[in-house]
Amino acid sequence: MINRKAQRNMVRFFQYCGVAILVFVTVFPFYWVVRTAITPHSAMYVEAARIFPSRPTFSNFQRVLGLVDQATAVKLGGSGQKVNFLVNMKNSLLVAIGTTFFQVIFSAMAAYAFARLRFPFRDEIFAVYLATMMIPGIVMTIPNFIFVKNIGLLNTLPGIMAPALLMTPFAVFFLRQFFLGINPELEEAAMIDGAGKYLTFWRIILPLSQTALVTLAVSTFITTWNDYMWPLIVGKQESMRTLTVALGIFRSQVPQGQPDWGGLMAGTVLAMIPALFVLSLFGKKIVNSIGFSGFR
Repeated sequence: MINRKAQRNMVRFFQYCGVAILVFVTVFPFYWVVRTAITPHSAMYVEAARIFPSRPTFSNFQRVLGLVDQATAVKLGGSGQKVNFLVNMKNSLLVAIGTTFFQVIFSAMAAYAFARLRFPFRDEIFAVYLATMMIPGIVMTIPNFIFVKNIGLLNTLPGIMAPALLMTPFAVFFLRQFFLGINPELEEAAMIDGAGKYLTFWRIILPLSQTALVTLAVSTFITTWNDYMWPLIVGKQESMRTLTVALGIFRSQVPQGQPDWGGLMAGTVLAMIPALFVLSLFGKKIVNSIGFSGFR
């Protein structure tokens, strides 16, 4: 009995150690971003091996936000460049929220059609649609760009949202699998009470699928928020830049010969706040959705 108890304790100890290592590997890069953001430029390379900066400062945040003039920014060790943070943040929020809202709604409609409606070649069409997931996204960049250009949406927020605005194969697949896990007797009862397919979808299916919808919404929001390549191609004007594009351009503006790491990390910390807020707000629903995802 004692040996078995000791073995269980030993196994639990190694499990905790493994979890602790994984947590450290995951969290430490985020800590280093924050640490770099509050390190003065003069100590950036001198104290490169220090875990904590000896003279923490918020001057990097002030430079990125444009709260100091260019001469002061250069004196503090920056490149003198700044990020139009409020405009870029607004663009990123509009693109992420708009894409998330429309993609969740339209993906839910398509998923319900594939899960419950009966029409010719339904399963074959769904299989072909899922097959598009095997196509690398970069392959569609040029066709999407030509399409957006032809409809006059270059340098506009709708043009940035266009490729992912309606639905994606993964979103439809994810919601379809969840809808298949809902008891069809609930829909039959609604039909008996006089509700049609449209009313059943909005009053029965969507309320029962909150965890799946929230999971998809959070995933779509973070993916869109972190997107870089497509917003860079479509939104070339400064007023149309998203925050990721603005930070990339800020990094490339290095008249002193080396990137402004302090300013770049300060901007990165500010850019992480909305995503962290969304995760903290809806994290429990995501865990619940993983526990009951409806996959079968």
